[in-house]
Amino acid sequence: MDALLDERSLSKLKWRCRRGLLENDLFVQRFFRTHEATLTVRQASGLQALMALADNDLLDLLLWRKQPADLPDEACDTPEVHEVLALMRNARH
Repeated sequence: MDALLDERSLSKLKWRCRRGLLENDLFVQRFFRTHEATLTVRQASGLQALMALADNDLLDLLLWRKQPADLPDEACDTPEVHEVLALMRNARH
């Protein structure tokens, strides 16, 4: 089992996840509300790869308009990214 993300790393990750597009921020906020207590180091790695994307590419992924394999950045087509993307797409409330 992958280690849980420590509090300091979680705080840094949340800061890194702030986005320019409100739509992306809403997805990110819902994701953290649902998963922050159980976020693993592995998932944090996938989330960091997603946050390296341009806002429009990230939104396209979140809205199912594109898949990670459709992007030119191969770093986004990893199991970690796919896992976190699925969690972000399915976060509710």
